[in-house]
Amino acid sequence: MTVLQGERAEAVSQAAQCLADGGLVALPTETVYGLGARADDDAAVAAIFSAKGRPADHPLIVHVLDAAHATPFAAAWPETAQRLTAAFWPGPLTVIVPRSPGLAHAAAGGQTTVGLRCPAHPVAQALLAAAARLGVRGVAAPSANRFGRVSPTSAAHVAQEFGADLLILDGGDCEVGIESAIVDCSSEQPTLLRPGVLTRQAIEAVLGQPLHAPGLNAPKASGTLEAHYAPRAKVRLMSAAELQEAFTLMQPLSATGQPVAAVYSRTVFPAADSSAQWPHRRMPDNAADCAHELFAVLRALDETRAPLLWIERPPDSPEWEGVRDRLQRAAAA
Repeated sequence: MTVLQGERAEAVSQAAQCLADGGLVALPTETVYGLGARADDDAAVAAIFSAKGRPADHPLIVHVLDAAHATPFAAAWPETAQRLTAAFWPGPLTVIVPRSPGLAHAAAGGQTTVGLRCPAHPVAQALLAAAARLGVRGVAAPSANRFGRVSPTSAAHVAQEFGADLLILDGGDCEVGIESAIVDCSSEQPTLLRPGVLTRQAIEAVLGQPLHAPGLNAPKASGTLEAHYAPRAKVRLMSAAELQEAFTLMQPLSATGQPVAAVYSRTVFPAADSSAQWPHRRMPDNAADCAHELFAVLRALDETRAPLLWIERPPDSPEWEGVRDRLQRAAAA
């Protein structure tokens, strides 16, 4: 495994050449680290599915340098996509648009639509620019982890997931920490397929119309399976009262000396703070701060080898929608 420092021009050039040659590169974005291959090469993209153990019909997101580099992948560029990309690119937003025939078939999971995003991370921007100069039109990149597991937000997380042959471009810890919001712009009704740190209200304000819920004919999209983002420990979402009751019921097991349950909560529980049998991390009160650390905390608590992971339910407010979505899918695994 080779880890390159992404702020160095020679590292970016080496990673871009690897992509141009049809290889895989783990790259930083502001959301999570991606496992990338050139999106215009179906054989290269197939290696992503193989490395992750991901079903080939579960589409990937194509990362592009800017809107001009996005349009070749699109058979049409709807007004909704234009509004959203003008407002939020580069940034944590993916738009689903009709796909150009003959391009990115594998990345789109065989669908007639394709997901496109322009990342804001400076290392990702530098890599996409260098790759474009070598003829790479876009980089397909799902999260750089085994399929269904916790997404990586550092180069070290990626290194834990894959074998010795992967090239990793290290851009530091991800600023946002959860994946992009995904909006389907391929039909007349814009639809929120996956929430992110961009709130529903902010997206609707730009669109000038409400977002719809996914229907039966909505395109498949990354990270929208019922069970996803799962650590090894069994995740259970609980209220503060349910957590206190669980502590009381499980207290006798503390005598074994082994971790009983790892805890991630906004509420402070003396039992969790005073015993190694209850590994505990405090959840931030701010949704953006929680999103930033969420996957790193899930990984850290999983390393305690506690069989259970008890998480206090996030508040039921708009800014927490992306975090709630990730935790609900983790608990469904």
